[in-house]
Amino acid sequence: MAKRSFLIPGVDKRLLIKDSIKAMPDPCRRRFIAGGASLGALTLLTGCDVIDSSSAETMLAKVSKFNDAVQAWMFNPDALAPTFPESAITKPFPFNAYYDLDDAPEIAAADWKLEVRGLVDNKKSWTLDELYQLPQVTQITRHICVEGWSAIGSWTGTPLRDFLRLIGADTRAQYVWFQCADKDGYNSPLDMRSALHPQTQMTFKFANDILPRAYGFPMKIRVPTKLGFKNPKYVVSMEVTNDYKGGYWEDQGYNSFSGS
Repeated sequence: MAKRSFLIPGVDKRLLIKDSIKAMPDPCRRRFIAGGASLGALTLLTGCDVIDSSSAETMLAKVSKFNDAVQAWMFNPDALAPTFPESAITKPFPFNAYYDLDDAPEIAAADWKLEVRGLVDNKKSWTLDELYQLPQVTQITRHICVEGWSAIGSWTGTPLRDFLRLIGADTRAQYVWFQCADKDGYNSPLDMRSALHPQTQMTFKFANDILPRAYGFPMKIRVPTKLGFKNPKYVVSMEVTNDYKGGYWEDQGYNSFSGS
């Protein structure tokens, strides 16, 4: 039996999605964008029937891609995340990972180098001392965890877009992919428009001190326009690429865009 179409002839699908999301109450809209629709709505969106776990996983994967596409389409690369005064900083700022702090990577600064790969002119590796010499800025922004809590911190480092230009990255590429020193090989992709956002930062300091081990020493990527799991810590390499390489949480079903 042929699949039924739920699209209205002559209606622009993108405008329909945008207007529908705007019509939702604010909490519902955030849940829709962050977590996707209900199973019934997903069936309508994908044209699939949920008859077993395999078909459900296939359907959810399709809707996750749909959510990513909607969020990427709505993303304004010029809109800034809110900033705060020093008096608003959360103390103590929480440690957050899928393991205990005792299991966090211990990295010797003298032995660490940032590897640069992919679509860049200059593939040299960078020592921490070399990175510290780059111009740095401080931002006080909110970290928002997918688990529902948030905290405000002070982060200092080099805008990622400045570094990408310095190494001659092809900013027409789709992704910057980060590999980390965490257990289980943590990695995460960042879409290029978010990588070029003025607040996306290669972070070297927290609260004006060298980045502590708990928050990602020697370098984390701070992306205040995205959920916390899109802010990789203990970064050891970055790759500019057109290939979607997945990520630690993305491969477990989390939306890859996961931002505003």
